[in-house]
Amino acid sequence: MALAVRDPFTSLIKQIDADFDLLTRRSTRVNTRAGAFVPPADVHRDGEDVVITLELPGIDIENGVDVEVSERKLTVSGNRDAGAEDGAVFRELRGGEFRREFRLPEGVTGDNVEADYDRGLLRVRVRGVVRKPVEPAKIKVRGIEGGAVSTEN
Repeated sequence: MALAVRDPFTSLIKQIDADFDLLTRRSTRVNTRAGAFVPPADVHRDGEDVVITLELPGIDIENGVDVEVSERKLTVSGNRDAGAEDGAVFRELRGGEFRREFRLPEGVTGDNVEADYDRGLLRVRVRGVVRKPVEPAKIKVRGIEGGAVSTEN
């Protein structure tokens, strides 16, 4: 009969992967109206951090975008002006209100999040999401008699 040996760190690694998957999964609260503006997003790991990059060209970032952390959610919302429709022959540029939500692992607060904007890209860094597994430690077992374990009866 073979004994099944369980690696105690397998569950930790699975939990880290599950937390990352929760962070990267799109919420059902994406604006799905026909023609609505939904900025595309990329999510990737950077060491222990996760970086979310959203395309937001043509937005007044100081007045048109909010980044919030609340109740295990990261929300990026705002408004992009579509421009005047006067005389438009063909329009592909979308404008209007938008909202993107990303679930966060437990314990992530606004202190873990920072955002910067450069050349039409909003980068939101969530620090410390991917935790390193704890290294195994060998524990010395001491007996009652002077540190040596007695096996005699």
